[in-house]
Amino acid sequence: MDAQRSAEGKARADADAAGNVAGNAAAGAAGRHRRSEATRAAILEAARDRFAADGYERATIRAIARDAGIDPSMVMRYYGNKEGLFAAASEIDLRLPDLSGTPREEAGARLVRHFLDRWEGDETLNALVRVSVTNAAGGERLRAVFRDQVAPVVAAVCPDPSQAPTRAALLASQVLGMALTRYVLKLPPAAALGHEEIVAWLAPSVQRYLTAEQP
Repeated sequence: MDAQRSAEGKARADADAAGNVAGNAAAGAAGRHRRSEATRAAILEAARDRFAADGYERATIRAIARDAGIDPSMVMRYYGNKEGLFAAASEIDLRLPDLSGTPREEAGARLVRHFLDRWEGDETLNALVRVSVTNAAGGERLRAVFRDQVAPVVAAVCPDPSQAPTRAALLASQVLGMALTRYVLKLPPAAALGHEEIVAWLAPSVQRYLTAEQP
């Protein structure tokens, strides 16, 4: 009986020890994951600031790593090279509204308001506009955003879906033009306009690009 109890006690001790090892391993993995995510976030934040300030060509991995407080090799480990880092740092979801349920005559105003909220609430988007003006990679990234995210929204409401790319480009001329003058160049008249003033000026043109049967 004593031998049996001794064996059972040993088995429980072994099980507890194994559980502790597994628990410690899981905790260690979770801790490493949190540190990895924190490092990635620090790199991306530093990259966005640096790309916005210096442009794509002049921004360096070394400068971005210094801003993030890490070794440059860590940037290369996570993103491979500057091109990969820029792609990750400029990844943007415009979170565009579904206009198919919006009253037809209100679609333009709703879209302009949405873009104003996004420009003012997402420094990444503003940084991408700055970089796209002077850099081919930035320009291609912004074109992809409008091609993949804006054109489908336009196609859902315009009279002829085959015209969606053209109409999306015309829409872009309005919202990107305002973004450039208001948030990048900060031209005083554009920067001083209130939201509803901007909506009043831009919405009729955007509405026409969205729903007009013809030019």
